[in-house]
Amino acid sequence: MDGLNPYAERVLDVVDRIPPGKVMSYGDIAEYLGEGGPRQVGRVMSTWGGGVPWWRVVHADGTGAPGHEVTCLSRWRAEATPLRGKRVDMRLARWNGRSADSQEDP
Repeated sequence: MDGLNPYAERVLDVVDRIPPGKVMSYGDIAEYLGEGGPRQVGRVMSTWGGGVPWWRVVHADGTGAPGHEVTCLSRWRAEATPLRGKRVDMRLARWNGRSADSQEDP
């Protein structure tokens, strides 16, 4: 991953820990890290996000990455992510980064 900076590493680490069936918005990730904003997270994801579960990062309205909607919907369904039509149900699917549904050890 040429040119990967410390911020990008932190973003990708958070994305990699989002459990199947859960999502975080671009803004959620920035808030969790306490730095950057949705656009900065989006830039990291568009440049280096292919190696992490990128479909678990969504817009605040529950929509997936532009141009990848069909793939997102397929992955969400496979992971039993709560949906409202073709969008993620953010109320049910949002992951806070700290809850018991994390894949990391306590």
